Amino acid sequence: MIVDHAYDLVTDDLFLRLDGLLPHAELFLKLEGLNPAGSVKLKTATGLVEDAERRGVLRPGGSLIESSSGNLGIALSAVCAAKGYTFTCVTDPHVPRQSVALMHAFGAHVCVVDTRDRNGGYLGSRIALIRSALDLDPSLTWLNQYANPANPAVHAARTAAAVLREIRTVDYLFVGAGTTGTVMGCAAHFRRHSPRTTVVAVDAEGSVTFGGTPGLRRIPGLGTSRVPEICRPRDVHRVVCVPERDAVLTCRRLARSHGLAVGGSTGSVLSAVLRLRSAIPPGSRVVALSADLGERYLDTVYDDAWVTGHFGAAAAGPPDRSGETGASPAASPAPAHGSTQAAPEEVR
Repeated sequence: MIVDHAYDLVTDDLFLRLDGLLPHAELFLKLEGLNPAGSVKLKTATGLVEDAERRGVLRPGGSLIESSSGNLGIALSAVCAAKGYTFTCVTDPHVPRQSVALMHAFGAHVCVVDTRDRNGGYLGSRIALIRSALDLDPSLTWLNQYANPANPAVHAARTAAAVLREIRTVDYLFVGAGTTGTVMGCAAHFRRHSPRTTVVAVDAEGSVTFGGTPGLRRIPGLGTSRVPEICRPRDVHRVVCVPERDAVLTCRRLARSHGLAVGGSTGSVLSAVLRLRSAIPPGSRVVALSADLGERYLDTVYDDAWVTGHFGAAAAGPPDRSGETGASPAASPAPAHGSTQAAPEEVR
C-alpha cells in the first residue's frame, strides 16, 4: 500500500487474539497503536481537522489549539505538520515526557497547566487557558474534542466499522472513555448495525465522566474531571470503573505473559473485561480496544520505582503466570441498559 500522507497510515485491521484471559470465550484486542502517531487519536485528529476544513473555519496556514493529555496532542502535531498548520497543545504535568518530545519534534508548541480544577484534575484549567488564548487571539481555531460531534463521528465511521468488518460477530465491545469520542462513536454505530452487541465503557476510578466521585488520577488516557459535552451515558449498556492499580498490574502482566506492552488505558480495558468475565456467556466473542502501546509509559506503568512509590512493592513484583490480571476475580450480573455506574463489587 502506498499513501501520500503519514496521517493516512491508519491500521484499522489489526487484532490480537488473547488466549488465556477468557478461557470460555474468544477475546480480540484491537491494536490502535501501530500508526505513525502511535494511538487511536490519529483518527480523531484527522477527523477534527478535516471537519474544520470542510466548514471553512480552518484555512491554509491557520493556527490550532487543543487540550490533550498526550495522544491527541501528538496526533494533531503530526497532522498539522503535514498540512502546514501551527499547533499549540495545552496539557498538564501528567503528560509523558516522551509525548512532549514527540510534539516538539513535529514542531508543535506545548503549554503545561499545573493548576488543578475544582474536581482535582487539570481539564477545567486547560480549557480555561484555551478560552483565554482565544480571547487574546481570535484567529486561533479550537477544535474542542470534548464537544465536537466530529469526534464520535469519525470513530463510528472508521473504528466501529472496522471492528464489525473484521470480526463480524461481536457479543461484547469494551472501549476506554477519555473524551468519550471513541466509545460514543462505537456505541452509535453498533446500535444501528449490531444492536445485540453489549457496549461497555471503561472509565478510571476518580473520573467524573459517568457520575463518579472525583479523585486523584495519575495515568493519562482515561477519565475526566469535567463531563465532556459529547458524552451520552445512556448510549452504552454499562460502565465499569477501574482503579489505576489494577490497570498497572494488567499492563505489566500482559507484557510478561504475552510479549505485548500496552498503554495504561488498555490495562484498564482488559481489567474491565476480567471484572465482567462471570457475566460473559461461554462461546462469546469479545473485542477490547487498545488505544496505544507502552513506550510512552516506560517512566510510569513499567517503571518499578514509580509503581512501588504509588501502588506499593507488591504491584511492582514479578507477575504470576496464570494469565490473571489485577482485576477482581468476579463481577456481578450486568445491570439494565443505560446504567451509568458499575456495581460496587465490580470496582472495588
